Amino acid sequence: MTGNLTIRIEKSFCAISPQSWSRLSGTSKSSSSQTPYNPFLSHAFLSALEESGSATAKTGWLGHHLLLEDDKGTLVGAVPGYLKSHSQGEYVFDHGWADAFERAGGRYYPKLQCAVPFTPATGPRLLVAESSDRDTTELTLAAGLQEVTRQLGISSAHVTFIPENQLTAFEDADYLHRTDKQFHFINEGYADHEAFLETLASRKRKALRKERRAALDNGISIDWLTGHDLTEDIWDQFFSFYMDTGSRKWGRPYLTRSFYSLVGERMPDDILLVMAKREGKYIAGAINFIGGDALYGRHWGCIEDHPFLHFEVCYHQAIDFALAKGLKRVEAGAQGEHKLARGYLPVTTHSMHYIAHPGLRRAVADYLERERQDVEYMNEYLSEHSPFRKGERQQED
Repeated sequence: MTGNLTIRIEKSFCAISPQSWSRLSGTSKSSSSQTPYNPFLSHAFLSALEESGSATAKTGWLGHHLLLEDDKGTLVGAVPGYLKSHSQGEYVFDHGWADAFERAGGRYYPKLQCAVPFTPATGPRLLVAESSDRDTTELTLAAGLQEVTRQLGISSAHVTFIPENQLTAFEDADYLHRTDKQFHFINEGYADHEAFLETLASRKRKALRKERRAALDNGISIDWLTGHDLTEDIWDQFFSFYMDTGSRKWGRPYLTRSFYSLVGERMPDDILLVMAKREGKYIAGAINFIGGDALYGRHWGCIEDHPFLHFEVCYHQAIDFALAKGLKRVEAGAQGEHKLARGYLPVTTHSMHYIAHPGLRRAVADYLERERQDVEYMNEYLSEHSPFRKGERQQED
């Protein structure tokens, strides 16, 4: 109990009412909050993960959502969380920590993972109702996660892909800070893709124009599908792409076919499929989610291999869409230094970690201090080797 506020754990996300969840900042397009809408935090997206069988106890993602309620039972804050029996589908890798702790006789799993499953996209993790005091509520939630970890008797709590403006609450609660990098395209108000290309060095600009032309050789065309375009037949075709790539890349794709039907039904206007067609048949595609100020690229697949088609479908088309819709940036998923040559610049990502065991905490803290220095150095190095002309390099706030 914190004053007249109570923290409780809800294991089923579907038991949380959409109306209550929509009051939390960043989770609803209709919200008046200054926090831009994040589609991955919407009730539609998170409930689809559970209902489709993609993120459940059976797949190692047992819901453990922290809810902060007032004395009337009104939801004033929340943290989406899962009790994890493994470290898959997180994109912030702690397998080494788990191995070291278990070799020393500890038990690393289960652990508490506060994140959106299978989604390496930065967004609020401490969700606060618009009517609540933000700083106080965020501190209460961060401390609440620690208390839940202690009461469960588990090794740790991990809060991943946190925006910079929420780091303070975790720092004040003595979490450990971890950094990594992604590559984002930043829209500097370009009129179109050609205006963006004009900011690049001449050699880079010519190379990208040539790459885009080559990608559409062999009679390939590109369609943008969203809203009512997202039929079950389209999802069948896209899912075959996803399964092909997923099976080759990580052995067992995380998302089920029913997940796509659910998000297609519940949030169709938040989805962009970029589909490549040849001889009247779709042969490749990438799924993107549309936020209040950003386009989030997630995954792609194909049933035919064509040179440069991956770059066109996943990166160039995403820039085209963001410019057409006036979005501030494109977040193109985890890792991938090949994105740099296509105008996506290195951006630091953040996570915070509470480690209960003092010895493991000391070892992880020492490792993270060195890792943060390496990430900072690499981001500076990569920024210096961007394709932009000198003086044209972008920086994200």
